[in-house]
Amino acid sequence: MTALQIIFILVAAMTLGAGMLVVTARNLIHSALWLVTALFGVAIMFVLLEAGFLAVVQVMVYIGAIAILIIFGIMLTRKIASDSGPRFTENWGWALFIAVVLFGGLTWLLASWSGFQAEPAPLSERFDSLRQLGVALVSPDGYVLAFELASVLLLAALIGALVIAWDRK
Repeated sequence: MTALQIIFILVAAMTLGAGMLVVTARNLIHSALWLVTALFGVAIMFVLLEAGFLAVVQVMVYIGAIAILIIFGIMLTRKIASDSGPRFTENWGWALFIAVVLFGGLTWLLASWSGFQAEPAPLSERFDSLRQLGVALVSPDGYVLAFELASVLLLAALIGALVIAWDRK
């Protein structure tokens, strides 16, 4: 086993563990911080795949914007929205079973698919696709509308958290 494979296994375990702690943590702030850890693990995966641009986007957009917005929303509404209900329902076993079956099915599908290859594309093709991605991100026919809609949605969520947290005396 090479050093890169060992690093990959450790980062994958860290990411999966943090993802599990996101949904099982009792404190909502701790859950949000575990989400940041899981997203950082995904950014490390992008670095291991030699996709530096996507790693930076992962850190800037998901960790730097969305996760911090979630933490601000939790901090603003903490006193108002206290959850006293049970953490797990009686159907958690079925959810675990379905998740394991889906994971196994997707693993089998990828392992048996002849078009799946684990070898990276040549460096010239990766830079060409990065240029195409950059053009698509700023093109009016590309992803500009999706990014603008996401920013409006995040702004509406922050305003909603402020309205909920507003002290009406």
